[in-house]
Amino acid sequence: MANRGKRYQQAVALISPEMEYSLEEACDLVKKTSTVSFDASVDLDIRLGVDPRHADQMVRGTVSLPNGTGKEVRVLALVNESKQDEAREAGADHVGLDDYIAKIEDGWADIDVIIATPDVMGKLGKLGRFLGPRGLMPNPKSGTVTMDVADAVKTVKAGQIDFRVDKYGILHTSIGKISFDASDLKENAEAFLQTVMRLKPASSKGLYVKSVFMSSTMGPSIPIARTAVTSL
Repeated sequence: MANRGKRYQQAVALISPEMEYSLEEACDLVKKTSTVSFDASVDLDIRLGVDPRHADQMVRGTVSLPNGTGKEVRVLALVNESKQDEAREAGADHVGLDDYIAKIEDGWADIDVIIATPDVMGKLGKLGRFLGPRGLMPNPKSGTVTMDVADAVKTVKAGQIDFRVDKYGILHTSIGKISFDASDLKENAEAFLQTVMRLKPASSKGLYVKSVFMSSTMGPSIPIARTAVTSL
């Protein structure tokens, strides 16, 4: 703690080391323990009892947060000309195909989500080494490969998030901003956690949810009781 600032130490003092909090308590507390002057993100980190090295234990999905993410999502629609007007009218920030593929190959990645139609995925294969590590590769499971481009763009813009467990069995996601009301953060957290619970792999043995923490950007972690998650 010696290297931490005074504000951070004051924030940590508000969290009891012996307690695990309910979702409602954590959402109230995360607002009180934010230590930065900007509108920080509120994050959830969940350690799952899965082994992602096995395909049947990979936990991945999407969820539409009822109160949005609080972030302006930059959407690129990689579609043929017949779908480009549809994408623009739905609110996509960037629309095109070969021109944007060339930009991405040159290192451009100033976007948050890419939506593509199935008929162009053959062209995107060569972008895997650029888009894969950034989590930007379109995927049918996340709803970003579809012929209904307008609906996909609107859904992403409205607050749909895509999540995937990492190689250590941990899920990291943002559920909103510190400026949100605590009740809105709670609703978003519940929507995300309910989705995670529904995605429990049949092959997962023992504890599925091992630990859950909530924090704000550069703020201390708040432990959440497992029962607050497993009871959803």
